[in-house]
Amino acid sequence: MKNFKTIFTIFFLICFGISNAQKVGVVDTQAILDKLPQYKEAEARLNSQIDTWQTDLQNLQTEYEKKRSAFENEKVLLIGDQLKLREKEVMDLDKNIKTTTSLRFGTNGEISKLRANLVQPFQDQIWNAIKTMSEKNGLGIVLDKSNDVNVIFLQKRYDYTDKVLDILLKGTTGKEKKN
Repeated sequence: MKNFKTIFTIFFLICFGISNAQKVGVVDTQAILDKLPQYKEAEARLNSQIDTWQTDLQNLQTEYEKKRSAFENEKVLLIGDQLKLREKEVMDLDKNIKTTTSLRFGTNGEISKLRANLVQPFQDQIWNAIKTMSEKNGLGIVLDKSNDVNVIFLQKRYDYTDKVLDILLKGTTGKEKKN
């Protein structure tokens, strides 16, 4: 009985699929992003900010290493409050490094948020261009081969990446200008 239901379901899906055949296209949104000059400029600005933060963090790390080393060398000479104060300085600097690293480079850190804010407007533009292109070409389904979709074989005529890129670079998203 179970096999009958499975076979019937598969048969039904095949028949339904044939009767309602959809034209399928594929795009590579990462390739599109890589070819957009505005995206490259925004990504360069973000990478510059990341480099600055990394340099700042390296400077903090160097300062920490110096203070920790000095503390280790001098702690036998320090007594009472001096010992506690110097130890607290080293611990506070270590805590500052960890906090800064987490806030900027962590999973939900500033870099992740900045990258999401950077990509979102471009994703919206690409979405609109894909929608325009799919309507013009009568596509029912559009797959993105850059998002872990395993496209084993693709004939060039079904790859619409260049058409979407043309729409984006020409600045038309289906809303024709009226003179």
